[in-house]
Amino acid sequence: MVAAVSTASKAPAKAPVSNKATKKAAKSSGTAPADGEKKKRRKTRKETYSSYIYKVLRQVHPDTGISNKAMAILNSFVNDIFERIATEASKLASYSKKSTIASREIQTAVRLILPGELSKHAISEGTKSVTKASLSLPAGFPL
Repeated sequence: MVAAVSTASKAPAKAPVSNKATKKAAKSSGTAPADGEKKKRRKTRKETYSSYIYKVLRQVHPDTGISNKAMAILNSFVNDIFERIATEASKLASYSKKSTIASREIQTAVRLILPGELSKHAISEGTKSVTKASLSLPAGFPL
């Protein structure tokens, strides 16, 4: 009589790797590392506003820190406001049949999106930045 073999203690069998899969993996990784050598993985870059937020925090409150969670919230806030202003500026440019978003469209979008006093402060800061940038550009450069 043949005893039934239990598969509970055995590790599951691995599926054979096809030749296509190995070629694809070697292609995507660039050059294959030599035997016994481990290839260093490069962290995926994440573009955030955190360094700029931190610089502004240092200007306003030099002795105050910020947690990672608070930084993530502020980063989401900046991304959201940027997207809203860019979308509105894009609509304004398309209404006037222009293919370029200029400082005028940005200024109008800020007026439409930000409320009252905040809008006035943002426009004055933006005007100051555009003036500073236009002074550093070569003559005849469109802004």
